[in-house]
Amino acid sequence: MSRLMHVKSGPYAPPVPARELAAVSADGARLHVEVHGPEDAPAVVLSHGWSCSTAFWAAQIRDLAADHRVIAYDQRGHGRSPASPACSADALADDLEAVLAATLAPGEKAVLAGHSMGGMTLMAAAGRDRFREHAGAVLLCSTGSSRLVAESLVVPMRAGRLRTWLTRKVLGSRAPLGPVTPLARRILKYATMGPGSAPGMVEACARIVHACPRKVRYAWSHVLDTLDLDHRVRELSVPVAVVVGTADRMTPVVHARALVAALPHCVGSTELPGLGHMTPVEAPELVITRIRELVSTYTGVQRIQQKEGA
Repeated sequence: MSRLMHVKSGPYAPPVPARELAAVSADGARLHVEVHGPEDAPAVVLSHGWSCSTAFWAAQIRDLAADHRVIAYDQRGHGRSPASPACSADALADDLEAVLAATLAPGEKAVLAGHSMGGMTLMAAAGRDRFREHAGAVLLCSTGSSRLVAESLVVPMRAGRLRTWLTRKVLGSRAPLGPVTPLARRILKYATMGPGSAPGMVEACARIVHACPRKVRYAWSHVLDTLDLDHRVRELSVPVAVVVGTADRMTPVVHARALVAALPHCVGSTELPGLGHMTPVEAPELVITRIRELVSTYTGVQRIQQKEGA
């Protein structure tokens, strides 16, 4: 199965980057990185979630690249980034640091947006020096810091040991996803999207998720199962906005509320009625607006001051 199965036309088709490069992580893992938009524009860095790729951010890239420098990368093993035996929260943080080092000037601030595992990446890196050097503000979309399997609502039954066990079996399955069929679309929509999601949204997400190699999906499922980044959330001291769908089964709203309560500098929380886990695809305009607000409020001022001092 091709690892690049994304839709080729329409609003969810990935735009062509201005340039591509490879960032090399601490352990030698190579990461596919795309840069879109003007080189001298305010920077935005996009970190996608489990079993996705840069294609997941197509709507945000297309809009923001008109007047921002948009940097998107494939997590290790996803998209066009080769798989690596090292799968851990620390590896995610290492990879983000490598991308920041490869694409941003020393001291340059950017807005960092992460969805699901991409948000966990930002939390994992919160205490790192390079993260603190470059993070001007953060947007966390549909994510959580711990108890991901125990709190998941993918299995429709009462919370408890049985539900947790069944959820672990479902999310950690070794089974291949196979081709994108009508049944596959219905399953993906149930698990990851709101009931009102348009067919085009479901198709785009299904193609991206089904392109993820089975072994990669399985390996990262175990990382998510045992993830505990609660202590890192308290180190995320930059301004942070949080977005979640109220119908999110993968990272239910309880996670977003816990983040809001724990973050040292939360600057806004948005709960989107009836939307599921794939908020950047289900509510592209809202996510774009939140990113633009963070840029103009927290990194745009810095750029103006730098230009005036030049």
